[in-house]
Amino acid sequence: MNGADVLCDVLLANDVNVCFANPGTSEMHFVAALDRKPEMRCVLGLFEGVVTGAADGYARMTDRPAATLLHTGPGLANGLANIHNARRARVPMINIVGDHASYHLPLDAPLTSDIEGLAAPMSNWVHRIAGPADIAPAAQEAFRAALTPPAIATLILPADAAWGEAGPVQSAKVELAAPAAVDMSAVRKVAEAIRAAPGRVGMIVRGQAARADALEIAGQISAALGVRLFSEVLIARMQRGRGRVAPTRIPYPIDAARALLADIDVLILVGAREPVAFFAYPGKPGRLVREGSEVMTLAAHGEDLKAALAALRDELGVKPSQLVSAAAAFPDEPTPRGKLTDDAIAVSVARRLPENAIVCDEAVTSARRYFALSAFAAPHDYMMGTGGSIGGGMPMATGAAIACPDRKVVNLEADGSGMYTVQALWTQAREKLDVLTIVFSNRTYAILHGEMRNVGVNAIGENARRMLDLDQPALDWVSLAKGMGVEAARADTCERFDALLESALSRPGPFLIEAVI
Repeated sequence: MNGADVLCDVLLANDVNVCFANPGTSEMHFVAALDRKPEMRCVLGLFEGVVTGAADGYARMTDRPAATLLHTGPGLANGLANIHNARRARVPMINIVGDHASYHLPLDAPLTSDIEGLAAPMSNWVHRIAGPADIAPAAQEAFRAALTPPAIATLILPADAAWGEAGPVQSAKVELAAPAAVDMSAVRKVAEAIRAAPGRVGMIVRGQAARADALEIAGQISAALGVRLFSEVLIARMQRGRGRVAPTRIPYPIDAARALLADIDVLILVGAREPVAFFAYPGKPGRLVREGSEVMTLAAHGEDLKAALAALRDELGVKPSQLVSAAAAFPDEPTPRGKLTDDAIAVSVARRLPENAIVCDEAVTSARRYFALSAFAAPHDYMMGTGGSIGGGMPMATGAAIACPDRKVVNLEADGSGMYTVQALWTQAREKLDVLTIVFSNRTYAILHGEMRNVGVNAIGENARRMLDLDQPALDWVSLAKGMGVEAARADTCERFDALLESALSRPGPFLIEAVI
């Protein structure tokens, strides 16, 4: 048994049974080992950003890691942007990066690079395998590192370690430590702060605290004591829809975010971090809470967030039977007609979304209204890119569809962002994934026009316009999708969009709507 076989065995023994891959020469022994393991699902991405973004989406929906297979330092570098997004989402991932045979490295062949140096900024754990005998313990440690707490583990696999004789693994299964008990001292401090500032307390929930059962507990605390519930600006995963507690999303613009939090005396973090501005702007603060507000942590990422919320509810004397405020009927507003707009798309998708769907939102500026409307949609899971690096939406939807083959995935995608990883459409076609991609085709980086205004530039010239607009020529998303094997159609009116949306939601398989706005 060679080292590559051992690595496969350790992964499979720990239920890592999906490998998103873009392999190269150094990884051929590992590819051969994967070929001997039919229980491992291998999914090819035509660009490493698709591979790592798909692993991100998969982990968000399963709470367990997939493996990625990347080719040496350049392959890893191509995937780093979406590893960054996954790290910010705080999900588990095991990156396997092939490298030259150890004795070949001193020759400085063209693909030789500092893989550890490339991996470290985007990984929580990095290890270079020393030889065949090191593979089993290293793979087990990578799995442990990926899950305690959920994090990014990067394992560097030299070719000679993969092909070398390793011997059988005696015990490949990794036993993970149980979550730590709830910190009751933190619970009591938070409860005391809530009692001391009635009506002026906010709570940010993320991670497991943004799942429906934990949101119910947070909603009970909110209803009984007037605690206002918020989500972070970028949401890794939240369960939304009718009948569920719906936190208010902190807005991206600094002024709007500070206005929302202006009357908060105490801000409680549940699996979240203190909210800060994305960027620095002249004359504006970086912190979003006002000076003098107290920021407290009830429980941090990796801790049992639901149990912490339940303990806080009990400490505050709130009964589990406490009724919560949850969205019910969809707002009464006219059906959009005529020329298609981003607002009309948000309304149509929220109204027609099937129950138990997964929404992957990378529409950036264009779909901002969708999140508020999603509270009234059918119950579903909602995800966004979390690291600010664009190009995660299509791969994330791909990984979510691999993770949940019985659920419809709807990808709200900006045209500029989509072009970073358009190759994900090919993977969706090849794997026959049930993904509907809706491209908001405004033919510009609209968010960057806004950022120009934010720094005081209210009128731009031709040089700036050519760097911010996607025209001359305009992108043809229908042709791009069909070239990748995905059926597609274009809509520029509300009536046409509604007809395409209804058709796409009623049938399985990948489909793309180019929504011209």
